[in-house]
Amino acid sequence: MFLSIDAGNSNIVFGFYQEESQSWVHECRIETTPDLSLLHIEKQLHLFFLENEIKPDQIQRIGFSSVVPDVNLIVEQFCRHYLGKPVFRVNAKRYKNLRVSTKNPNEIGSDLMCNVTAAYEKFGKSVIIVDFGTALTFTAVSDNGEILGVNIVPGLHTAVKALSMNTAKLPLVKLEFPKSALGTNTTESIQAGILYGYTGLVKGMLQAIEGELGFPSKIIATGGLSSILHTLKDRFDLVDRNLTLEGIRLITLANWK
Repeated sequence: MFLSIDAGNSNIVFGFYQEESQSWVHECRIETTPDLSLLHIEKQLHLFFLENEIKPDQIQRIGFSSVVPDVNLIVEQFCRHYLGKPVFRVNAKRYKNLRVSTKNPNEIGSDLMCNVTAAYEKFGKSVIIVDFGTALTFTAVSDNGEILGVNIVPGLHTAVKALSMNTAKLPLVKLEFPKSALGTNTTESIQAGILYGYTGLVKGMLQAIEGELGFPSKIIATGGLSSILHTLKDRFDLVDRNLTLEGIRLITLANWK
């Protein structure tokens, strides 16, 4: 079994890939908090392993991508102490063996590079990856695997939190699609504004990017919130919430010695 660990600003995702079935069979999410400790990760994963009948010795290789430097040491300690395995960390020095490339390897986030690697492996041609995470990102890749550029805007959860934190009376609401673009109460009004608004944002951004590129591209959506905007389902060629985890796996295997 292969373990991909994706440390993001909202969650640390532990994805388990079964070699025999060639599929992602388990996923555990732990919230990324300022007071996150090694003990907390060990407790959460120990319980998760028991519930899903996973034994530490089933895990053969571990790949790790992080955009949160403060959690790196804790995650690596967990892998060494609890799992007894070394960790391969994805970084700019590891990209030279890949089919994709970037002019600024030290500037692009490792999570985006993992997305690009997995997306290009799936299609082998020009692709735009839309990642619905803490930030909403659009990454364009050419037919020959070169990253052409990235577009970054606040993510859905980030936008909802910003409204609640910066206003006196607007509450923090769940990201559930309302029935109408016009809400009849405060909760529905926020949901309508965010979710219908972001539907238009994504459509407009993709139109602008495709128009600027001047050639057709496959479009992949990923991230924990990629399925919420069901109004966009016809705009995507593929929705794959495991895209980052798969990219971690591919980059690790391309560099493993």
